Amino acid sequence: MAQHPTGRVAGKIALVTGAAMGIGRAIALRLAEEGAAVVIVDIEADGLAETERRIKADGGTAQAITADVTEEAPVKALFASALSAHGRIDILVNDVGGGTSGHIWEAKVEDWDFIMRLNLRSAFLCTRAAVRLMMKQRSGAIVCMSSGAREGTPWTAHHTGGAAYSAAKAGIHGFIRDAAFELAEHGIRINAVAPGPITTERTAAAFEEMRDSDFSPYKFTPMRRIGKPREIADAVLYLASDEASYITGTTLNVTGGR
Repeated sequence: MAQHPTGRVAGKIALVTGAAMGIGRAIALRLAEEGAAVVIVDIEADGLAETERRIKADGGTAQAITADVTEEAPVKALFASALSAHGRIDILVNDVGGGTSGHIWEAKVEDWDFIMRLNLRSAFLCTRAAVRLMMKQRSGAIVCMSSGAREGTPWTAHHTGGAAYSAAKAGIHGFIRDAAFELAEHGIRINAVAPGPITTERTAAAFEEMRDSDFSPYKFTPMRRIGKPREIADAVLYLASDEASYITGTTLNVTGGR
């Protein structure tokens, strides 16, 4: 937590998916720290409860909802619940994503489909639900999670293979570009953040294993370090706030210079 929060999203209602851990949790904590009432969503109930506990322990407001945002019915119920509790949605952060399919020559169709569903379908469903509310308000800010991997990542390609994930994150960039054109006249902004290598509960061990590799992210990242979830959360906060009021359809790289 920052020592001197300034209320940059005070009074806003923010819905954050994928908030049970890692980057999603950091985003939820950061928005709450800056004054937003946060609706946090994930399929993993225990981690979600911990995020809620941390927000409330710091004096913030949080509503935790366990839901699978890759399915239409749960998304519809999620937004109905958030609307009932808060009356509006001002900020949506689509953080659900991830997945690995292996190298392209060994990738399975079901893994490819799962990654597209997890990263793209979830963003589509939640964005569609949010903008139907935001259009009535004539305002709103949406931030989706792309990735530096949308243009390929040497360490992922070498060690595990990442074509499906890269394709999905490139899809997010295209999604927000067109949606920005569609939503501008309704007072709604939509942008994306593209993280580089970020240390989370899921990635820390893998990055450490790669440290001395010829394809290490430490070697390929100009700043020669792995990023922190808080650094992604700060970028999301900026794009969600009124400080970015003339920015839409943009993917902001937070990649250590790569």
